[in-house]
Amino acid sequence: MSGIQQLSPFLMFENGRAEEALNFYVDLFGGEVVLIDRYGPENPAMDGRVRLATFAIAGTQVNIIDSPVPHGFGFTPALSLFYRATSQAELDRLWTGLLGGGGHALMPLGDYGFGPFGWLNDRYGVSWQLNLAAADAGVGDGADGGAAGGGMAERTA
Repeated sequence: MSGIQQLSPFLMFENGRAEEALNFYVDLFGGEVVLIDRYGPENPAMDGRVRLATFAIAGTQVNIIDSPVPHGFGFTPALSLFYRATSQAELDRLWTGLLGGGGHALMPLGDYGFGPFGWLNDRYGVSWQLNLAAADAGVGDGADGGAAGGGMAERTA
C-alpha cells in the first residue's frame, strides 16, 4: 500500500463557512492545514472562498469546500466523524469545544458500558462521535470499535 490516503472525509459547506470550519477544527484538534486552493476573480461571487482545502487531524486528511451551487441538504448524523481520545482530559476538552457556539448533544457525554462516549452535532452541523480509547477507559481490549462498532453490533446481531 502506498503512503497516499485513499479514503478521506469530504465536507461541503454553503455560505462561505468552509474556512471558518477548517480553522476551528485545526485549532481544536491541534491539526494542520495541508493545502488551500481558493476561487479567483473568474467567479466573483466566490472570489477568495475555499475551492478545495485539506486539513489533517490525528493523521487523517479531511477535504473541505465552499459549494458554489446552493443545495437543499446539509450534514446528517447518519454519517459522523469518530474520534478516539487518548485521555479523559482530551475527551472533555473536545466535547466542550465541539458543543460551543451552537452545537448540540445527540447522546450526552457519559458511560454507556463501553467507556466514556458522546455523540454531537457541532456548530456547523457536522456529526462527531467521541470515545475514550478502550485501554485508557479500562474497558476490554479496544477491539469492539467503541459505540458505533461494539454497542450497535450487540443490538443488531
